[in-house]
Amino acid sequence: MSARVSPTDKIRAELDALFTADRDLVEVLEDVARLGARLIIQAAVEAEVTEYLGRARYQRAEPVDDARAGSRNGYCPTTVKTTTGPVTVARPKLRGTTERFASRLFGAGVTRTNALESLVIAGFVRGLSVRDVEATLGDALGAEAALSKSTVSRVCQAIKTDFDVWAARRLDDVEADYLYLDGSCFKMHPGARAEPVLAAWGIDTGGKPVVCGLAPGGSESTDAWADFLDDLKGRGLRPPLLIISDGAGGLINAAETGFAHSLRQRCIIHRARNVLAKVPAGAHDEIRSAYWAICDTAGLDTEPGPDLVRIVQARIDAFAKQYQPTYPAAVKCLPSDRDQLTAYLRFPVEHHRRIRHSNFIERTFGGDPSPGQSHRPAARRGQLPFPGLGGARPRLPRLARVHHDRRRHPAAA
Repeated sequence: MSARVSPTDKIRAELDALFTADRDLVEVLEDVARLGARLIIQAAVEAEVTEYLGRARYQRAEPVDDARAGSRNGYCPTTVKTTTGPVTVARPKLRGTTERFASRLFGAGVTRTNALESLVIAGFVRGLSVRDVEATLGDALGAEAALSKSTVSRVCQAIKTDFDVWAARRLDDVEADYLYLDGSCFKMHPGARAEPVLAAWGIDTGGKPVVCGLAPGGSESTDAWADFLDDLKGRGLRPPLLIISDGAGGLINAAETGFAHSLRQRCIIHRARNVLAKVPAGAHDEIRSAYWAICDTAGLDTEPGPDLVRIVQARIDAFAKQYQPTYPAAVKCLPSDRDQLTAYLRFPVEHHRRIRHSNFIERTFGGDPSPGQSHRPAARRGQLPFPGLGGARPRLPRLARVHHDRRRHPAAA
């Protein structure tokens, strides 16, 4: 990369590369948060030098009022200790100055980047304000760090465009067979109450994970989700084969209206939590085991499609009948949810364990592990989260393929 490319622009290029990598949402956003925190620190370092000299990079001093003598003279790498490990930033070197320049940003302690990383994700969602960056940088760098309003303003300006471009990017080339939708509460501003963040993540025809959108919801109402989905469609996202979500009423209403020809999978992990919440703690192990046995199709020779759906739906009915006398509130919802709990069974069997729940998005925002799941590490770097989705498109079962044709040609439905 050219020496004339600034360190902040190099980090921006790394951020762009993250969103085109074949990795799952959890990994991508974790790295976006870390790299974005580094970008904010780097932008602050460069903004501090700009303020000191009174002019921008490659701008001559003569036409600038109140410019100091001196010029930039390359960079030296500086390691900053952070809560997520050492981070290297490029500290500008100066020459020809009448007085020695000393950065006032870094103290001797560890730079606390947790809040910065949260700010990065919030920035993608809501945008950045001078007040947010000032407060969060101050918390990260420590009380001894001197941050002027102009330095913070330059940081905001340096990053805002990147966020705006990302949020408005076109999705015409994305053909998502599977689309995950979920909402998680997230602190947008330091000290503020948590607000819903609406997230959409897809798996495209070639098996590549795609972060489609993040947006503030204000609430998780039907209107909020409808606006979010309208934005995705307005940017060119086509209807998916299958939508995977929890049972939030607003989300379901918006998804069924906005993508009327897509199948919908109710997250079986969220439903398991709902069932267990209505069962005494002493019976959790029994009910949990019985619930997950419903979904275990490993010993069956039945191909994905309507026959497999009927088998699992019969298990749901048997489960509800068995526990109805003892735990009626726990099983009341299951029979009416049968179609949505079993939609994934119409798709390739190697995808089942990953398309029957929406916990990828939830884990990204710090959700708890689900019933039947352990604290699993994230997928290894370079590893797709969907076994069997890394190469050519798998053959879809006939029923799913018919539905695929209908969603692209609704008149045929």
